[in-house]
Amino acid sequence: MRTVDLIDKKRRGLALSDEELAFLVTGYLAGEIPDYQMSAWLMAVALHGMSDTELSAFTACLAQSGETLDLSLIPGIKVDKHSTGGVGDKTTIVIAPLLAAIGVPMIKMSGRGLGHTGGTIDKLESIPGFRTDLSIPEMVAQVQRIGVALAGQTAELAPADKRIYALRDVTATVESLPLIASSVMSKKLASGADAIVLDVKVGDGAFMKTLADAKRLARAMVEIGNRAGRRTVAVLSSMEQPLGQAIGNALEIAEAIRVLQGEGPQDLTAVCLALASEMAVLAGAADHVKQAQEMLQAVIVDGRALAKLRSWIAAQGGDAAVVDDPARLPHAPVQRAWTAPCDGFVKELPALAFGSAAMRLGAGRAKKDDIIHPAVGIVLHKKIGDAVGAGEAVFTVHAVDQPSAQACIDELAQVIQIVEKPVDPLPLLLGRIQAGTGDVDEDLLAAAQAARNTAYVPYSGFAVGAALRLADGRIIQGANIENASYGLTNCAERTAMFTALVANGEAGERPRIAEIAVVADAPEPVSPCGACRQVLAEFCPPETPVVLANLQGDVLRTTVGSLLPGAFGAKQMVYTRMKEADV
Repeated sequence: MRTVDLIDKKRRGLALSDEELAFLVTGYLAGEIPDYQMSAWLMAVALHGMSDTELSAFTACLAQSGETLDLSLIPGIKVDKHSTGGVGDKTTIVIAPLLAAIGVPMIKMSGRGLGHTGGTIDKLESIPGFRTDLSIPEMVAQVQRIGVALAGQTAELAPADKRIYALRDVTATVESLPLIASSVMSKKLASGADAIVLDVKVGDGAFMKTLADAKRLARAMVEIGNRAGRRTVAVLSSMEQPLGQAIGNALEIAEAIRVLQGEGPQDLTAVCLALASEMAVLAGAADHVKQAQEMLQAVIVDGRALAKLRSWIAAQGGDAAVVDDPARLPHAPVQRAWTAPCDGFVKELPALAFGSAAMRLGAGRAKKDDIIHPAVGIVLHKKIGDAVGAGEAVFTVHAVDQPSAQACIDELAQVIQIVEKPVDPLPLLLGRIQAGTGDVDEDLLAAAQAARNTAYVPYSGFAVGAALRLADGRIIQGANIENASYGLTNCAERTAMFTALVANGEAGERPRIAEIAVVADAPEPVSPCGACRQVLAEFCPPETPVVLANLQGDVLRTTVGSLLPGAFGAKQMVYTRMKEADV
């Protein structure tokens, strides 16, 4: 096997076999394949992508290139969580004690911050005495004892990915979606968890700037996880503005404590509960997300989550008294507020600008060897959509000296927008992707559910709603309509399709259907009947996506062609007419 042949194969857009991928990864890690050849192959991947099978195999090679954690000594289903990075993202510090408090073990390896994104390890190390250099046996023993442990990522975890990432950084291949997905998931697979929840950030302060790109990345990572036998779910959340109010290590620890006291910012609390509830369901602690959220809110109210945080900090050598007295955390000598120059409403708080400004204060690193100042950072007093009065504080800078505080204020004053007219708050949770669902169009599902409420079902009592999204963006709804003469009953899917045909304008012109959703109240998502499948096949290409859902939130993703692979079509009709004419 020759490396040049594998480069040529990928350059022509062909998929590599498992053996060929293993040859590349092991050869590069051993120094047998030079940087220039691996760079050429990476560029070919960036240009041509990878198939799902190829991507899963490549990720497995990266994960198996070094140490893999054996968590079998920890009872129960172990669930890991990963965020694609953002500004003010301290969710792990909230989620870990929340899950431990309801009996879900959490063992996690995390990284340090670089650039405008903060690192969980840096945040925890702002607690006096907190150790993050635990060995694997120490972590396992601690989880067995208190249910939670977190340490810095070891150099032996997916070392091939580390070497390849360094090469990507200097070959303009960092933004390749399959290479991003394999990098993230190789470390998650090597970390040994049974299930994985991914928090995929979207927007100004995130790596993925658009929702479409974030969905593509989430879908790829979910596919990798499930192919590897790890139940994987992705939640998409907004990073157009910082998450919560605090940006900076000790400041974010104090804010995480407030969330566990039930007094934290609404947006941070909502994201933490959304992620933790998905993890609780995957771990088998709850039957569905709503039940999980109720359990998690209960341990906040009764103080068990806060108690678990104290135990966690103490177990890793930290000063657990900071939980009850956050003033024991490091604090900056200079605090300067920026006040609004006029009355109005906050329109822009760009996350990237705030994260970069906090990094320059010393809360983050521009280079890997930069020194972190744990006390510095920024605290927001207003978020997008909030009203603000002239002279009212919008944010406060926590700095080591007056010049750096003033420089930060001058920098951020240029990017904040305050306008006269009211501004709507930004949406926070933007979607969810799990195995077999692909992109779930929440608006289309909502339209189908609303249509279900209009069903006429006096005989069966089984209401079904359907919604079609046309290529021009319009949504057409339909519900099932029953009749005392059973044969005159019309299903929801056909009602929607016939309505779309009429709404399309010109007689006989087929509507262009982009996606179909069907919702019913049943233990599992319900498929269309045979007649509806045939009607859908008449008006939709076989690849048209179909989303089937129930009221409990279960979703099944399929296509029109998969529902009826042998649909009766024009060719059969011609053949039938020929037979009738005895031709």
